[in-house]
Amino acid sequence: MGETELFISGIGVSRRVVSQVVTMAVEEVEGVVRVGGNDIASSLVSVFTSRSVSPEAAVESRVEDGKLRVVVHLAVFYGYPFTKLAAAVRGAVSDAVSEQIGVEVGAVDVCIDSLVFPKE
Repeated sequence: MGETELFISGIGVSRRVVSQVVTMAVEEVEGVVRVGGNDIASSLVSVFTSRSVSPEAAVESRVEDGKLRVVVHLAVFYGYPFTKLAAAVRGAVSDAVSEQIGVEVGAVDVCIDSLVFPKE
């Protein structure tokens, strides 16, 4: 992922901070199970240590043309249309980054890495 700090709009922001802001926003979106996809090693770590996938593995960020580009990996519930869910995630990320960090988001790529079936 390269350097740990992003420089945008005259400030340096750590990728970890961007990941935390994005994760908090995305976890509020209805239909999202968790930020962090289907990586087996990460899942095993989660099972054995009772902690989630590290934000750095689940959220990637970089600066392109003076704007922030974010890639977020998700596990989502079955039954939520992917295109609507992705649009909601993009909106949540854009709003959170704009409000909290104060920079413009150029793009949010949403990767749906795993699907969770609700128990009935």
